[in-house]
Amino acid sequence: MTRRHRGLDTPTGPLRVTEEDGTIVQVTWTAKRASGADDASALLDAAAAQIEAYFAGALRVFDLPLKPSGSVFQRAVWEEMLRIPYGETRSYGDLAAATGGVARAVGGACGANPIPILIPCHRVLAADRALGGFSGGRGGETKAELLTLEGAWPIQHSLLFS
Repeated sequence: MTRRHRGLDTPTGPLRVTEEDGTIVQVTWTAKRASGADDASALLDAAAAQIEAYFAGALRVFDLPLKPSGSVFQRAVWEEMLRIPYGETRSYGDLAAATGGVARAVGGACGANPIPILIPCHRVLAADRALGGFSGGRGGETKAELLTLEGAWPIQHSLLFS
């Protein structure tokens, strides 16, 4: 098992992408980008290029091999998240109905997503379109930024966090 890492700066903060045996297994926000700590890998180069294109508004669908580690239910929820188109949202209840679970369990699976952005847990909202939780970056602020980037969240941030 070979793990490689690549850091990159994004508008939502520094990210670290982790590859393991030819698949992306993790994307995490970090306090700062570690200089000189990048591993060489064609897959990590492709992941970085696609993430940068996403933030530039030039990419709507990622084309990378993903292998998130989680329970059978969590993986089912993540598969449903991958079906949510760019610029659209679904509720926790929608995903619960699609997976045979309950909204609270879907929320737990969202929070356990090891590959945010690529598996778009930010596209899952409460039934009343409230943000709900987000475990990456700066929490709800980062979730709102990602949704705003995609045109799925029209409310200004100052109204959300005042």
